[in-house]
Amino acid sequence: MSKTKIQAGRRTVEISRPEKLLFPADGISKGDLVDYYRAVAARMVPHLRGRPLMLERHPDGIEGPGFMQKEVPDHFPDWIDRAELPKEAGTVTHVLCDDRASLIYLANQGCITPHRWLSKADRPDHPDRVVFDLDPADEGFAPVRQAAHWLHELLEELSLPSLPMTTGSRGIHIIVPLDRKAPFEEVRGFARDLAEKLSSRHPDQLTTAPRKEARKGRLYLDVQRNGYAQTAVAPYAVRARAGAPVAAPMEWGELDDPALGARRWTLTMVEDLLKRDPWSNAPRGRSLAVARRRLAEI
Repeated sequence: MSKTKIQAGRRTVEISRPEKLLFPADGISKGDLVDYYRAVAARMVPHLRGRPLMLERHPDGIEGPGFMQKEVPDHFPDWIDRAELPKEAGTVTHVLCDDRASLIYLANQGCITPHRWLSKADRPDHPDRVVFDLDPADEGFAPVRQAAHWLHELLEELSLPSLPMTTGSRGIHIIVPLDRKAPFEEVRGFARDLAEKLSSRHPDQLTTAPRKEARKGRLYLDVQRNGYAQTAVAPYAVRARAGAPVAAPMEWGELDDPALGARRWTLTMVEDLLKRDPWSNAPRGRSLAVARRRLAEI
């Protein structure tokens, strides 16, 4: 079995079988995945640090069986940070990815996509962001771009700054940084009320109906991720799809590009991806108190 070693800060991470193809149709190997995460670590790790993760692992590549993993495997080294958090009838010990070495180690374990909690392990019941997932009814992206503009405008009415990100899958995530004062129950209620307000303004184009048969071709405003232990794909994460698309932070002006799609950026475009830093001046977390009052008034 071939192996190589990578130095990441004070750690040396051994990579086994770097030549193994994880995206066979694209010729993308485990070594390529490791190199990508090594390259984006400085941008990505701040979005992961301190957050419990759910690991989407495909040890035999995306054409083989994959699985989601919450509990830290016994064989993970001691230097990988962990957080034991409550679940119904017990606890789960989650991985924390707090540095570049940890991100590289996860890639070597066949973790193609890390999904992060919306809260940090030190205050797991109080999220520091709310996420709106714009899920299109089909593969067309124009409705996603339009819905993102409408949502951005409504958030601006509420004086809530927001950050857009392509998911690398089908749609766009709109992320609103929070100050961690409100618990999940309040945050999810706010997200639901805001989504219902937006869909009431555009009832022929948008819906909050979870059941697909009730959507009738309308774009789904999904706020279900805004709950305890729920996760969302991490910024810069690779998706387990053909072409190795990436969840990429955006600037709002990019929505005007008709060529924009959810899979606009890929693992092989890492140099171009890192030339841009649309979230470099990300806003501080805001309180929902004033926004909730304003939402009730409009």
